[in-house]
Amino acid sequence: MLVRLVAYCIMIVGVLDTGLYVTRCLEPKHPMPVKVIPIVLDSIPTVIGIIILIKAKALAAWLANKIE
Repeated sequence: MLVRLVAYCIMIVGVLDTGLYVTRCLEPKHPMPVKVIPIVLDSIPTVIGIIILIKAKALAAWLANKIE
């Protein structure tokens, strides 16, 4: 459960970073062009969180073995 919680938190950070960047670019007073590279860089934590969720069982077993 702890591994899944960490994965969800990492995913939330990535989604919030991406959303804040897009919101800042679409601000009516000071519009900026939306660039692809900052969106990709801000989405990296989301991808890492998804990978951790996919490998959660194996990662939890590995951590349990390291702790013992």
